[in-house]
Amino acid sequence: MLYSKIEGAGKPLLILHGFLGMSDNWKTLGVQFAADGFEVHLLDLRNHGRSFHSEEFSYALMVQDVFEYCQGNNLKSVNILGHSMGGKTAMLFATTYPEMVDKLIVADIGPKFYPQHHQTILAGLNAVDFSKKPSRSEVEEILAQHITDFGTRQFLMKGLYWKEPGQLAFRFNLVVFNRKMDEIGVALAENAVFVKPTLFIRGGNSNYVLDSDMENIKQHFPDSVLETIPNAGHWLHAENPQLFHQMVFSFLK
Repeated sequence: MLYSKIEGAGKPLLILHGFLGMSDNWKTLGVQFAADGFEVHLLDLRNHGRSFHSEEFSYALMVQDVFEYCQGNNLKSVNILGHSMGGKTAMLFATTYPEMVDKLIVADIGPKFYPQHHQTILAGLNAVDFSKKPSRSEVEEILAQHITDFGTRQFLMKGLYWKEPGQLAFRFNLVVFNRKMDEIGVALAENAVFVKPTLFIRGGNSNYVLDSDMENIKQHFPDSVLETIPNAGHWLHAENPQLFHQMVFSFLK
């Protein structure tokens, strides 16, 4: 079963993080949504955070994991919010189990195919040799040689933990990601359709969801709207959590 943090009471709201992320990334917003009257389930997807590691990794498997999580927690009707890879998982979940989903929120990702674009990040992560027992600051120095963006480095540093005294490790399953990277960009199947209310939110400075993608989005999600958070990039929920919360809350209400 997937690891989760559950906050609040009310209508279940599942939140799915992006690639290399974890439930902790959504802690602050999760508490806010709980205060709004939702039972918030912050999930760690397979090979991420505190959830199990597996040699297998695909959207179909992540959807199955979320389905089993819902069964295990007796969640029959949910709202679901996903960012990036979590957004793709949420889209596939909603189109596979439409009877279980009332409303869908997708943050800065579309249903289309995305070419591989995490090479620099993976190069930085793979450059860290944990057998040398590096400190946190040494890990950050190594990442900085490959990843110039401070925000991205901070995001990746959140995945570090003390496996045992003096020994750091990444929580995510880097070995499997190196092998299965192409799975991240896979498009939603052409016949996958979800007819219930759907909200797409994109960052104004991000190129993940373009105006020209709307036609494709509407084919899969006919009852969808697209909102834009100005001056925000791909991590729009972290860059402007206030506006992000406001958009999601008014959509859910």
